[in-house]
Amino acid sequence: MSEIRVGMAAPRGARVGSLEQRQRLVAAIAEAGLDHVGCSDHVSFHGGTGFDGLIQAAQLASLHDELPVVVAVYLLPLRHPTPVARQISSIAEAAPGRLIFGVGVGGEDPQEYAVCGVDPRTRGRRADEALRVLRGLLTGERVTHAGEFYPLEAAQVLPAPEPAVPIWVGGRSEAALRRTARYGDGYIGVWLSPERMAASGARIRELAEAAGRDASPMDLALYVWCGLGDTREAARARVAAAMQDLYRIDFERFERYTPYGNAEQVAESLAPYVEAGCRTFHLVPVCEDDAASVELCGEVKRLLSA
Repeated sequence: MSEIRVGMAAPRGARVGSLEQRQRLVAAIAEAGLDHVGCSDHVSFHGGTGFDGLIQAAQLASLHDELPVVVAVYLLPLRHPTPVARQISSIAEAAPGRLIFGVGVGGEDPQEYAVCGVDPRTRGRRADEALRVLRGLLTGERVTHAGEFYPLEAAQVLPAPEPAVPIWVGGRSEAALRRTARYGDGYIGVWLSPERMAASGARIRELAEAAGRDASPMDLALYVWCGLGDTREAARARVAAAMQDLYRIDFERFERYTPYGNAEQVAESLAPYVEAGCRTFHLVPVCEDDAASVELCGEVKRLLSA
């Protein structure tokens, strides 16, 4: 069985405080044995909250010399792919081999699309077209593209990342699986049962083969919120409050996909995903403080890898 990799979303403390404090926090994530630090992306979510995913990725990469950074996931349909390629190229030049670029379509808050001047009904088509353009631009070659949204004539972005930046596609729909098969180097699922994760991996392999792509190197990853604490009751209360505050949806809608409890209980809940083919876990921990989040996520990694 291949290695199990576990990383965690950057705690809020990685964006605030002194430079030394932020460096210590990211160093602690690496020292805990975690495989990456990650960030999300929103422009104006449910009343204006958010933090640009690629700006945060650049910040996190600058705080540590070795720890990989995962963007999970970037709302690509809200942006033009040419400046996105430039941002990726710039990060990759400063931190070669340490960026994984996750792409999603979002849509939980239609107002976020409206304030960006984008019709949310077009987000899937925009994502597909933007990924076609982006993959071309990231090779360093000139790209001419006659598309619905992003027509280009001899566009070029240099230097091309070396090594290439892996692109993961996020989502849970059939469209997301097709997008992964056509354009992705990996898949990051969210709010999936282990059975659906296994079925998604099989479907991606089937679609990739039909498209003439080899899906065997593709990583299957899971984006998973988790409540961590000494008791299940306290852990559930923390993660429920955090998710309801962000998504404006009752926690009961998410609960079956959201492990909570101590590290052993969370690892036990995630073990069936390993059996389903998942090899990378991106934990979004909700805990009493940043230090406890890092320590407990590290313990989840050790238990899953045992």
